[in-house]
Amino acid sequence: MIFPSILQKTERSPKVRILIIEDDKSLAETLRFQLERSHFETDVCHDGEEGLHFIEQQSHDLILLDRMLPVLDGISVLKITREKNISTPIIFVTALGALNDKITGLDCGADDYLVKPFDFEELLARIRCILRRPPKWEGSRPLNLGDISYDTDQKKLCCKNLSCSLSAREGDLLEFFLRNPEQTIPRASLLAKVWGPDAEVEDGNLDNYIYFLRRRLKSVQSAVQLKTVRGIGYQLVLHP
Repeated sequence: MIFPSILQKTERSPKVRILIIEDDKSLAETLRFQLERSHFETDVCHDGEEGLHFIEQQSHDLILLDRMLPVLDGISVLKITREKNISTPIIFVTALGALNDKITGLDCGADDYLVKPFDFEELLARIRCILRRPPKWEGSRPLNLGDISYDTDQKKLCCKNLSCSLSAREGDLLEFFLRNPEQTIPRASLLAKVWGPDAEVEDGNLDNYIYFLRRRLKSVQSAVQLKTVRGIGYQLVLHP
């Protein structure tokens, strides 16, 4: 059971964003309330199809996923997410607590498995543990989108016969966009992921680096564009 009396503040930055996919609306709202009281930002979905849409279109730092969901079950949501190479950490939060259920969930790509009922302080501890882990990014494999290829080791952006070198910060920013292609990424998430959750960064600093990246893409004559989503953040998209 989740008890409001055990609310705790987390040391994580308020910029960390969590997606809750839970069909029990009362539980979903309780989780939202307690997580926001613990300085997280949240989005809530009540069925698997809506949840998958949020996963594909927006960027989150962590996902809390129920297994028994209407329209599309949690295992299917997880499998499709991993098939699309979206590596956002996922914690199953479910009443299915048999050993085989846990093994299935973890083998399908979940990062953790928490059985209902549970104490909120345990969920917070598991969230903190996962967020302390380094991103599950794979070595030096080039990242591709449309007509561009980016070498993360050499910090080299290529498009057809043209190429240019990026600064460390430009490279980190482009890498994050390429690992979340065509997703709307909030400004706060970009600052937290690229500069660090506790870094003191002026908001205009991000605007400067977005401008630099746009110039880099233009210099190699790429059709890929950094699109501004007003009031939210940015998307790296293929120009129609």
